[in-house]
Amino acid sequence: MAAVLYPIIDYILPPKVPEAAQSRVVAAKKGDLAPNTGRVFKFGSKPGILILTPQGEFRAFSATCTHLACTVQYRPDLGQIWCACHNGHYDLTGRNIAGPPPRPLERYQVDLRGGDIVVSKG
Repeated sequence: MAAVLYPIIDYILPPKVPEAAQSRVVAAKKGDLAPNTGRVFKFGSKPGILILTPQGEFRAFSATCTHLACTVQYRPDLGQIWCACHNGHYDLTGRNIAGPPPRPLERYQVDLRGGDIVVSKG
């Protein structure tokens, strides 16, 4: 029975192909963000968040909450990164400071290249 079913199931199910790892992306153009604002951008198949702090510094993180993988957002009224799913809070270094998130957000490197804001891992 297995000799008959295995080839059929193998044919029906698509092969597992690992996603190509993306290590760098243009997250925004210079001038797209005002101070004390943030923007979620696509980093491969996952979201990232780019923040322009009130002091004018760009910071980028994974936008996936470390609690249950909801997408986080920047709250300018609090000056924090916030997860709406379970009221998790992160400071502007990505450190978890309130709520259920068990770990900090993954931090990305931000570079300005011409008019582009380039975010990269590592």
